[in-house]
Amino acid sequence: MALTYTDLVEVDLGHLGTAVSDWKATVAHLKTLAHDAKTGMQAKSESARWAGVNATVTQGFIKKTAKEIGDLHTEAKSIFQVLDDAHQELVKLQRSTRHLVSEAQGKGFVITDEGDSTVSVADHVAPGEPAKPEQLEKAKHYANQISSNLGRANDIDQSVKLALAKVHGNDQHNAGHHTYKSLNDAQAERAVELARKGDHMTDKELAELNRILKYNSREKSPDDPSKMDGEFATEFYKGLGGPKKALEFYAEMATDGTEKDAGKTRLDGVAELQRNMGFALASATDPDSRRHLPASWGTDFRRLGTQKIEWQQGLMYQPYGYQVLGGILRYGEYDPRFLDPIAEHVTQLHQKDPDKFMTHIGSGQGDRYGFNPSGKVGSGEDPLTSVLEALGHSPEASERFFTDTPTAYLEDGTPDRSGKVKFNSYFDLFTDKDFQWNADSNDPDIYGNLDKQEEARNFGPAALGHALESAATGSPYGDESGPALPHSREQADLVSRIVNKFGAEPELLHHNENGDIEEASGPLYAMRDSLGGIVADYMGDFQGTLAKENGDQFEPFGAPVAMRNAQVQAFLSEVGQDPDAYASITSAQQAYTAHAVSDVVNGQSDSTVPDAERIKNAVRPGGIIAGIMSESRADAVLDYHTAADKDFNEAASDKQKWVNRILGFGTDKAGQLPIVGAPIGWASEDIQESIMKSIEHDSAAEAQRDATDAYSNGRDAAMESARTAVEVATRGKYNWDTVSDLMNSAAGAADDGHSAGVAMGTATDG
Repeated sequence: MALTYTDLVEVDLGHLGTAVSDWKATVAHLKTLAHDAKTGMQAKSESARWAGVNATVTQGFIKKTAKEIGDLHTEAKSIFQVLDDAHQELVKLQRSTRHLVSEAQGKGFVITDEGDSTVSVADHVAPGEPAKPEQLEKAKHYANQISSNLGRANDIDQSVKLALAKVHGNDQHNAGHHTYKSLNDAQAERAVELARKGDHMTDKELAELNRILKYNSREKSPDDPSKMDGEFATEFYKGLGGPKKALEFYAEMATDGTEKDAGKTRLDGVAELQRNMGFALASATDPDSRRHLPASWGTDFRRLGTQKIEWQQGLMYQPYGYQVLGGILRYGEYDPRFLDPIAEHVTQLHQKDPDKFMTHIGSGQGDRYGFNPSGKVGSGEDPLTSVLEALGHSPEASERFFTDTPTAYLEDGTPDRSGKVKFNSYFDLFTDKDFQWNADSNDPDIYGNLDKQEEARNFGPAALGHALESAATGSPYGDESGPALPHSREQADLVSRIVNKFGAEPELLHHNENGDIEEASGPLYAMRDSLGGIVADYMGDFQGTLAKENGDQFEPFGAPVAMRNAQVQAFLSEVGQDPDAYASITSAQQAYTAHAVSDVVNGQSDSTVPDAERIKNAVRPGGIIAGIMSESRADAVLDYHTAADKDFNEAASDKQKWVNRILGFGTDKAGQLPIVGAPIGWASEDIQESIMKSIEHDSAAEAQRDATDAYSNGRDAAMESARTAVEVATRGKYNWDTVSDLMNSAAGAADDGHSAGVAMGTATDG
């Protein structure tokens, strides 16, 4: 039976603490007794001169008794260590959960116990009144945090029950059946025990394995919470029997869950196993973890990468090691010392022979069959897609991968000390117009369907975008909660190269589905959403570049990016045609403009220039970006038919993180509030509402396309956003007449900027 929310919050852990103390005392007493029995009773028995029956019965009995006392000490020690670990962790989890509950309830949220180690959290709103998006995000945050604590507590409860049963055994007259040094020790042993069953595991057993892996693979070090603990993950992977056995186990399970006859429960189970094994491997291979695997595991994985993996005799289609490993690597944040050599080796193998790994394993099983049961970003047949996805979740590794000098590798994965690669950088290699991207699909019918081919060939560029976004921002791709991070010199230089490359060659990113317009789609348009994320993260740099003489007002967050105005315009015009990129850029632009306006009104300055003029300067660059985005959106919807207005509108709801990050950066810079990685409240709701209105209203109807007010919606939205920024920043500072004048001044600057941006976007259309 699962531990519930009520169980954890209300249980008195003092009783467990008392039991731990009692067992600790018992261990000490039994240690003394065992020592006395061995050195006293047994020693005297063995030194005595026995004869007759005593020589065979009494002496043996004494020896057995001494051993049993020693076994009782061993058993008591195992029980104490398991209970002590459980008690310490449960106390932390209970304290954390009670704090979260108190905080959530204090903000008006209602918590409901779902009875299965999860809770639901809802905002207490008036009947008929919809919850605000920001409140929904907060409710989701609390639900996830509390449920995570409950899941971990339930795992401890289940694991302790099993461990104590094994320690005690079924023989009441024989102690010391199992010994454990820690609760982690017991959990790792159980996980390995289940894994050794391979595809003979029942769905229930697979669920148990996933539960243990999920709640133990990502533990933080008790000595340094900034580092991983690694004890459980390391013991688990060692228990599998080494790198080759680990690959064989994962291959067996992944194919078992993705074959045609596998049901949804099995597929979901192996997809979760993929995630859990990825996070566990990341923890176990991190050299900074408290416990970790030796570096030889990385060497062995590279050696096995070009070898065929056979987990059962007679396999007709045997995958390469890198195809199997790639499925695991798609999850987890990996240390560059482990991941980068693998990513470099895979890339160089691809460059030498792009078709090397395209073996089409399990032909006829369907596209889902293979080593990426998650089904996200390809089937996993091409390991290049997989390692790029791994880099997308590993910011430090991706930054080094794209900015360090490449290392040459031999076929077996060992560094080629005397060799050199035939390209300057991996960024240059991947963005070459002639680079071969494979259709990462296991669908046997793909080569008879051009649409399927294009979709499958886009997985690689999409993964490249994820890796570049990770490298440039310092945050894992898809991370919704992390704060903005200051940009390093290496990151800023990479962004400069990205803008210069695609600003000069925007055709690489172009997408066109309109058969009446003969413009070919570029090979890399699938990465535009990630490029939009990069623009959002560097909004200060982009606005500063477009501001020209007033660029000093728009400070970069960390090292500045060197960009040229013309290339920025061309770059933004092409990237903004993607709905997700458009939403990211628009969200960040309006949030940054709000920050810039607030800085004018509330920041420290010795300027003698009137606020109205300084606000104009703060607003105009954002208006330019808004104008470029309006033109880009119209191009996508009306000219190239690659998206509809509803696609742009739907993408808007997913970009709250950029508002939080940009406003968080502004708050941190001004020193008004601490950065805590949670939504910043000073203007978030107002700005988010303004952004949603802006994106939803910025639509150009076909009939308006050639009219003088073609972009009136985008223009009106930019002006209204500027007014909102001023209204928020000046609350309580000026009388209403002054505020109204400043709002009108800002709206005029946004109007002027928007017109300039539309003209820039039109000019880049050629």
